[in-house]
Amino acid sequence: MLSWLGRIAAACWRPVRRYARMNKDNIIEDDSDSSIPDPLVWCKDLQKHSYGDFSFAVVQANEIIEDQSQVETGHDATFVGVYDGHGGPEASRYISDHLFLHLMRLARENGSISEDILRSAFGATEDGFLTLVRRTCGIKPLIAAIGSCCLVGVIWKGTLYVANLGDSRAVIGSLSRSNKIVAEQLTKDHNASMEEVRQELRSSHPDDSHIVVMKHGVWRIKGIIQVSRSIGDAYLKRPEFSLDPSFPRFHLSEPIRRPVLTAIPSINARILQPNDKFLIFASDGLWEHLTNQEAAEIVYNNPRAGVAKRVLTTALSVAARKREMRYDDLKKVEKGVRRYFHDDITVVVIFIDHELVGKKTSVPELSVRGFIDTVGPSNFEILQGIDANARSFI
Repeated sequence: MLSWLGRIAAACWRPVRRYARMNKDNIIEDDSDSSIPDPLVWCKDLQKHSYGDFSFAVVQANEIIEDQSQVETGHDATFVGVYDGHGGPEASRYISDHLFLHLMRLARENGSISEDILRSAFGATEDGFLTLVRRTCGIKPLIAAIGSCCLVGVIWKGTLYVANLGDSRAVIGSLSRSNKIVAEQLTKDHNASMEEVRQELRSSHPDDSHIVVMKHGVWRIKGIIQVSRSIGDAYLKRPEFSLDPSFPRFHLSEPIRRPVLTAIPSINARILQPNDKFLIFASDGLWEHLTNQEAAEIVYNNPRAGVAKRVLTTALSVAARKREMRYDDLKKVEKGVRRYFHDDITVVVIFIDHELVGKKTSVPELSVRGFIDTVGPSNFEILQGIDANARSFI
């Protein structure tokens, strides 16, 4: 049995987590010349994974952050997850707590990682969340309208697997023959703004003339949601979860006859090549302000340490300029109000050092979770769980 897959799946996952409290004394300063920190940004400059280094950064915009993310590293493999929630944080939190464990269980049972195993892990996570919705919708009906995009990457035995629901995005940066970095998008955007997605929806719902509707200049499925694939959003998948007219934002004039959204991921598998230098995993809030190529060039042209935050703060500077502001001015805008300027954004940069591929390394078995919680009515603090012992790979 492969050591990482076998040991992690058999491990005792103790519910222990150590929190590093981030404050004005230990928040890393912005890459700009400003001395003003952004209180809604958390980052991890550089950590080791199985095949190199990784850098991690998150910014909150919503009153309660809906992005969740994780990097799980072991001796033989690396797992990355970015979960961009909508309607609330419950679905993205559920994915963060369950999808990786489903993947490890299935990997242990089958002795490998494959596209089918990833697909099954997504399905088990979807089934589990819909069971939670069924148990709680009586006291919290709106949980039926909560969902999340789900982007996962696994590097194992020199092969990269990427699975995606929604419009978070994975991009690989590779060197061309002319020694220039070239960005290649590895995921499909499951978003109604894409003509391909609209055609797919119309083909699968030929009897529904309102399956996609232009609303306020934006294409939306049933006039409500932009993403066509997700975990959750139960009211758009099963008639039993339909919401009544007391929830007008999510009320459907006619009951759905078949699922409007799906939780079947698009999956991309590729053998990593020597010219593949790094991967960028990010929620869609980043790609609203930077192109794939712009993000890749920032990563390639700057030091590794803190590069995820550099990508993130560049996007925030662009968001500020769109409102004729400086980023320093944006930093003063509180969570909730910040959502009018940008979304919650998660950025994970995974560097690929090919001399480590296939070799035993001394990388610690580590679990890094990305989330931000508000403590108290007016004080903002960042709580980040990182504890290699709490998620022992032994």
